[in-house]
Amino acid sequence: MSSQKTGLSRRGFLAAAAVTAGTVFTGCSSNSGSTAPPKPVSSGDLEAALKKPAEITFWSWVPNIEQQVALFRAKYPNIKVNLVNAGQGLDEYTKLRTALKAGKGAPDVVQIEYSYLPTFTITDDLLDLGAYGANDIKDDYVEWTWKQVSVGDKVYAIPQDTGPLGMLYRKDVFDKYGLTVPKTWAEFATQGQKLHAANPAISMTNFANNDAGQTFGYAWQAGARPFKVDGPKISISVNSPEMKKLADFWSPLVASGVVSTDADFNNDWYAGLTNGSYATWITAAWAPIFLTGSAAKSAGKWRVAPMPQWSEGASVSGNWGGSTSAVTKQTKYPEAAAAFAMFLNHDPESSLAMATKQSLYPPLKATLENPKFRDQALPFFGGQKVNDVFAGISETVATDFQWSPFNDYVTSTNNQILGGALTKKTDLSAALDSWQDNLAGYAKKQGFTVES
Repeated sequence: MSSQKTGLSRRGFLAAAAVTAGTVFTGCSSNSGSTAPPKPVSSGDLEAALKKPAEITFWSWVPNIEQQVALFRAKYPNIKVNLVNAGQGLDEYTKLRTALKAGKGAPDVVQIEYSYLPTFTITDDLLDLGAYGANDIKDDYVEWTWKQVSVGDKVYAIPQDTGPLGMLYRKDVFDKYGLTVPKTWAEFATQGQKLHAANPAISMTNFANNDAGQTFGYAWQAGARPFKVDGPKISISVNSPEMKKLADFWSPLVASGVVSTDADFNNDWYAGLTNGSYATWITAAWAPIFLTGSAAKSAGKWRVAPMPQWSEGASVSGNWGGSTSAVTKQTKYPEAAAAFAMFLNHDPESSLAMATKQSLYPPLKATLENPKFRDQALPFFGGQKVNDVFAGISETVATDFQWSPFNDYVTSTNNQILGGALTKKTDLSAALDSWQDNLAGYAKKQGFTVES
């Protein structure tokens, strides 16, 4: 899922809500004309290749990313970059799959969300950037983000932006009702019950009934690992003890009305953020800037804190959103494409511009530590240094979370099954069992061996 937010739109995140899964992974192969693994390219050979004329196409939905393209062109004037917005999220992925299956028409470099990378790695459609020196820069990134794009020494994309989870809260609501900022989920429930008793019209937070990104962000922090993929073998455990822990926590809060279950990223939800209907928003590092546009009239009333912990004194977070830059095997200029993907997300000027001008939360350590980014005091949040808070949170995201290779189907069924239970305020634990059976059955039909 992309962490890019513009205006009142969240197209990259919500595109999956209405999708009907139709991608078949039988045999886990693609018709993209994949080539043999590339031989390692020395730094000297790479630099020599970058001096030769080349023309590459880059698909991205990030607004104004032509600024970063211009920086690359200034350094490598012989390489032409054709920038194309092929749509956000699933709109782009649908076009990409079509081109890969046809064996032609795919871009050289493409923006792909972390959660969708397995969709394209399992079909062997992405170039291993490790052969072009990508591993030389891996230590420059927050560890968990590199784990999202690599398997051993193979690197399938370069991290672009992230969404470590924290808690935005309404200071005015907390002050009015005498609430304290919860450090644990137990405290969160207690404060929510206190708020509900004082004013049942305000929910402690909203657990969206249509947002798998939020679901898996919660799961990530709770220690759940719903998917483990090893080629055609997949382990599915959306009803694991860790997931049941989540269900048992949220079910009574939802049933009692302490927590609402409104669909997010629509006009009613925006209004709720603005007027104080939600005392908190458990959300990602991209949200503070997003909030300044979608709930502008609530300026000065918000603050940010780490998300509540399952164990007192712990410091663990999850992630919601974020994208990468990958190179497809259809590229005719692998050196140029690989260099562009790395430059875009590793060059200091390019990375800082994406963080400060396009509001993409950075995975690059140097950018996270840059005072121009980290020390920004945001008036919307009462002058709080929000980026500094999330920079610390980013270091606490667990590194071993995996996604399924059919994330569009997982997303749609999250919204149907778990989202349905949230809407009806029925038992979330039972919904997880139903979801487990659904996903296991689907995976088997797609040719996977499902392991318990």
